[in-house]
Amino acid sequence: MNFRDQILSGDCITVMRQMPPDSVAACITDPPYNYEFIGRKWDNREIHRRMERIKDSKTLVKNIPYGSGLAGGVRNARWYQRNYDNIVEYTTWCKEWGRELFKVCKHGAPVAVFSSTRTAAHVQIALEEAGFYTRDILVYRRHSGIPKGLNLKGKLEKINHPDAEKWNGWHTCFRNEWESIVLLQKPLLNNYWETLQETGVGVFKTINEDGSFQSNILEGYCNKSEQVFAHCTVKPLELIKKLILTLVPKSDDNLVLDPFAGSGTTLVAAQQLGYHFTGIEIEAEYVEMIKKRLLESYQSAFEFKTSALKGTVSERNKERILLKK
Repeated sequence: MNFRDQILSGDCITVMRQMPPDSVAACITDPPYNYEFIGRKWDNREIHRRMERIKDSKTLVKNIPYGSGLAGGVRNARWYQRNYDNIVEYTTWCKEWGRELFKVCKHGAPVAVFSSTRTAAHVQIALEEAGFYTRDILVYRRHSGIPKGLNLKGKLEKINHPDAEKWNGWHTCFRNEWESIVLLQKPLLNNYWETLQETGVGVFKTINEDGSFQSNILEGYCNKSEQVFAHCTVKPLELIKKLILTLVPKSDDNLVLDPFAGSGTTLVAAQQLGYHFTGIEIEAEYVEMIKKRLLESYQSAFEFKTSALKGTVSERNKERILLKK
């Protein structure tokens, strides 16, 4: 099976078992965040069901599906036990795909996993148990800001409680303006230089164009000017490009993998930067969306390069980007 420059349909655990070992230069991915999807399958139908429930909500986040429990609710012993059981299940699942990812990664390959502030630790521990070594926690700072959670004063006013005013300004959570990117790495071959010579990866480009040293806080990236796709957690294209350029030396031997391709942003970013890529997505609807995005991105780049000659995208060039499932 050809894996280069492909979007593959299926469960990433199964698909990665078919990939050549030590073939991936970097993994940049955004798996489900485990917002208490207790007892339900995290698939496209479930995502849309939960998103429908929050269309007019003022207390839940637009891209954190209904059922997250962020805005209050019962917190009894049963709830905490279910929450704990869910964490254990989620961590076990992360370890399962982490083990397969470990096999396909080259030594020194970085793995950047988007996660929430509440689940990053579970992802980190699971992937460490799969064999990776933690390098850092990057901060993706955004300005959309999550909900205030439960407004205690408002809640008490609804039941005409006499102490409502006393609790003005008290809520159940903070406004969240950042997401974590857990940065791990497959162990080196003795040291950085030997690993780089052998596998082509292992070090990061941390000097920016203006000469400054890149910090572990990434900000100034947003989705507002970009097309909205039918996926609830689309990341900014320029943010993913920044991660690729920082983590992966440019080489024909280096392939970027996204085992939870979602809307395909990682693949589009790699394509536009001239990197080889492999995407895996379990939802057929998203696979078709990714193919369309890749084709449109290819066409746009080709038309831009040939605009002076009034060139057009030939049918043969179009066919090259119509990727197999």
